Amino acid sequence: MPGVSPETIKERVRELAGDLPPSILDELERELVKKAKERSITHEKLNQVFEEVKKVYRNSWVEPGEPVGIVAAQSIGEPGTQMTLRTFHYAGVAELNVTLGLPRLIEILDVRRTPTTPLMTIYLQKKFAKERERAVEIAQRIEMTVIEDLVSQFEIDLINRQLILSLNRVRLRQKGVKAEEIAQKIRDELHVEAVLDDSKIKVRPKEGGMSALRELQGKIRSIPLRGVEGITRVVVKKEGDEYVIYTEGSNLKKILEMEEVDKRRTVTNDIVEIERILGIEAARRAIIEEAVKTLQEQGLEVDVRHLMLVADMMTCTGRIRQVGRHGISGEKPSFLARAAFETTVQHLLDASLRGERDELKGVIESVIAGQTVPLGTGTVDLMMGENRGRRGGNPQGS
Repeated sequence: MPGVSPETIKERVRELAGDLPPSILDELERELVKKAKERSITHEKLNQVFEEVKKVYRNSWVEPGEPVGIVAAQSIGEPGTQMTLRTFHYAGVAELNVTLGLPRLIEILDVRRTPTTPLMTIYLQKKFAKERERAVEIAQRIEMTVIEDLVSQFEIDLINRQLILSLNRVRLRQKGVKAEEIAQKIRDELHVEAVLDDSKIKVRPKEGGMSALRELQGKIRSIPLRGVEGITRVVVKKEGDEYVIYTEGSNLKKILEMEEVDKRRTVTNDIVEIERILGIEAARRAIIEEAVKTLQEQGLEVDVRHLMLVADMMTCTGRIRQVGRHGISGEKPSFLARAAFETTVQHLLDASLRGERDELKGVIESVIAGQTVPLGTGTVDLMMGENRGRRGGNPQGS
């Protein structure tokens, strides 16, 4: 019996549009066309595959009344007890530190405004990604350089009331910075006298003594010369057939403005920054991917749907909320549910002052009140038919 053609397979798969989601249809079509090129597939076999896929898909549905929140909490919490508490070096990039394990998972769920170790993975456009020299040149332009990085020694000359900066010539050559450029930057930023003398810069404040010189030294140290603000270190690494830039520090907005950067693939681990620059949907995706990556790095497998549920709860209002008393738990409509989590007395006091009324529709408040929990069979009400229980009558449940 002759096999079906790839065109027929595509046509038959499209007929399943009402039964299966687009993601499964795309994968099914791709795999069937691939198999059809290797060996013939009969119409009968094709029908069997379709029926099996539909059966597996239907069986994957959550049953009505399933306590998905409890299952998700257990499924994430149990592997979480096996996670490490330390910060490790990033595998393959020894120069960069990255927070892994439980501390990173807590960072994600707590929506920390600034991660402990903000990182970016910067992919370059094809014409820049193939040559290491061009990738290194771009990386050097990205890495933030401050005056302190190029000065080997600061001296305070009390007699002449001036600050002397001894420049590191090796670092100047590496960064491609001229000494006069540094002197001019000091003049522009601080409006003080800065005189270049060979490899030294003598800076004199307008007035003041020792304290003024020390204050001036602190200001000069942090003056930026070039690079992207927030990017403190860069590493160029080959990934497959292209060079990728890893950074310590993050500034997604400035990096995406660079024409050499591949804007579709460049990512940061700063979820709050992603929400600010790209929006809530991108932040939701980042929460899921960062959580999955954190668990997988520890060798833990958690069904992504549990993490998707958590991400949905964190972002469903249009802004990111933490999983805690200042976020999801603290914003529940039931004051009994809020009180059951943390700061019990405060929640009960606030609710009584505002005259709040609890409808007892959730799980926690139902447990507290000792009533049927709205889970499983508790989610439905049963009504008895008028003939129910009469001798000889036919039961008519409705």
